[in-house]
Amino acid sequence: MPDVMTADEIRPFRIDVSAADLEDLRDRLARTRWPDELPGVGWSYGVSRDFVNEMTELWRTSFDWRKQEAVLNEFPQFTTTVDGTNVHFLHVRSPEPNAMPLILTHGWPGSVAEFLDVIGPLTDPVSNGGDAADAFELVIPSIPGYGFSGPTNDTGWDSARVAKAWDALMKRLGYERYGAHGGDTGALITRELGILKPEGLVGVHMLQIFAFPSGDPEEMARMDDYEKEGMKNLENFEASSGYVKIQQTRPQTLAYGLTDSPAGQLAWNTELFAGFGGEGADHLDRDRFLTHVSIFWFTATAGSSAREYYEDAKTGAGYREVPNETPTGVSVFPYDFISVRAFAERSNNIVHWSQFDRGGHFAASDAPDLLVEDLRTFFRLFR
Repeated sequence: MPDVMTADEIRPFRIDVSAADLEDLRDRLARTRWPDELPGVGWSYGVSRDFVNEMTELWRTSFDWRKQEAVLNEFPQFTTTVDGTNVHFLHVRSPEPNAMPLILTHGWPGSVAEFLDVIGPLTDPVSNGGDAADAFELVIPSIPGYGFSGPTNDTGWDSARVAKAWDALMKRLGYERYGAHGGDTGALITRELGILKPEGLVGVHMLQIFAFPSGDPEEMARMDDYEKEGMKNLENFEASSGYVKIQQTRPQTLAYGLTDSPAGQLAWNTELFAGFGGEGADHLDRDRFLTHVSIFWFTATAGSSAREYYEDAKTGAGYREVPNETPTGVSVFPYDFISVRAFAERSNNIVHWSQFDRGGHFAASDAPDLLVEDLRTFFRLFR
């Protein structure tokens, strides 16, 4: 009699995009139907057509998905069912016997590939110029609805529900004590883990805390020059981030175009990666960016990933100012919408705060060396 699959079974997984899907992508890119663009407007109306044209041509002709697929497949991957949904994750063990378990959560429009540059230094610090005492054992999941986790099949998958799933996943893997880190939507999920404060969670570390001015003049007076300068980034984000409002309100309508047009998917994902004025376009790692976009495309998860924004908008998850009593660390990078400590301290137990002079919103890829050292520093508090 064949074995019956149990709900908590952990199944080995390997990425293997079919040749037919690769050919279909190239064919669709070659037949892109281009919109017009007003002369001389640059990025002011949205992502520049010149940039999207350049990137679609790279994607079609020279980007090597098989190479990126092989890089990802170097790491052990698995799937399991948590709270009724499929969860894909990398599980990278450390050669050090006392490594601390750490769950890393990516953002939108990223993927598990965000963390490729930090896996080695975090799991094997000795081989990367560090101390064995700083070793981590990594669990790197695809958020439900994203990438190789695939679409969710019911409503309610906000950041708080994902946080509960992450604790269940870590317990299923046998970890009684662990830390958590995340950026972008991963930061919302990680903060919700802090609010949940499950048994065994020692601390949470984030790239952003989405806390905003309350109007209290004392709070404003506590801002340093770094934070005041960074608030301009926040103002620019609030003025330009139409993608947030659309994903919060009409994710299904958006999904039709992105799931049918790879050029559309690429342009939509560019919104956060290249900056709203294209200021990051020249510095963007083309291969890493196209890896993220390819994962969205091949898994058809444009709509299901956007639903997370819809669910959070309904419940306030991630943004709600309820107490997060878990010890919390924050890394602040200048080319980001800046977290402000005075605002964050209203509802978070801040025990560690770092400000850096380089790096941006996706610091695991932008400034991996700085992030690795900050994670080591923060989690030494709990070794």
